[in-house]
Amino acid sequence: MISPFSAIQIIAENRIREAQQNGEFDNLPGMGKPLEFEDDSNIPEDLRMAYKILKNAGCLPPEIEERKEINKLADLLENCPDEGERIALARKAQFLIMRLQTRHNRHVRLDENDPYYENLLKKLARNNNEAK
Repeated sequence: MISPFSAIQIIAENRIREAQQNGEFDNLPGMGKPLEFEDDSNIPEDLRMAYKILKNAGCLPPEIEERKEINKLADLLENCPDEGERIALARKAQFLIMRLQTRHNRHVRLDENDPYYENLLKKLARNNNEAK
């Protein structure tokens, strides 16, 4: 006697084979390209599925969202011609950086290779001095 699991497996394999013969798997996105495996070894095993679902839904951890917002402010600050708006952007960026540092009890680098980081710090200091 065939177990229910074996029967389901046989049916699934037959349907896959039929779909292959009918060309239903031809021209799928990513066809012929290697699979990209993500290194999730630093995520606790019981949280991996939840993280994967959140990532697929486009949700990021709060720290990453804050860093993205800081980087966006840095870009705006870099290209802002209006002095008043630049001061407001600098204050907001400074607040976000301080909040991020406070939450995580460590110095925040926007990105190890971010060429705007030092410029942002200089502009924040300059705008802070101008506002006083």
